Amino acid sequence: MRKSYSSEFKAKVALAAVKEDMTLAELSRRYEVHPNLISKWKAQFLKEVPKIFADKRRKENKDSSVNVDELYKQIGILHAERDFLRKKYKQIFGKEPDL
Repeated sequence: MRKSYSSEFKAKVALAAVKEDMTLAELSRRYEVHPNLISKWKAQFLKEVPKIFADKRRKENKDSSVNVDELYKQIGILHAERDFLRKKYKQIFGKEPDL
């Protein structure tokens, strides 16, 4: 039967490998994992780390773009209402409103 490792354990071993305080052979003995597996986890760890920070920026930009779109929509509605009220004011009082 094949051993399965938790993601926490894999992260712990990969982080130890990235630190390079110990050789792969030492890490292998310490955590009882084959050196090839440690190398694989380390490579996967280094590949995925940049995505942690990139996703955060994308999410912030996505949230802000939604807010900007909503604000532009509201501005358009307010401009239409203002123009309508100016027109009606001029029809009723015969002059432009004093602002």
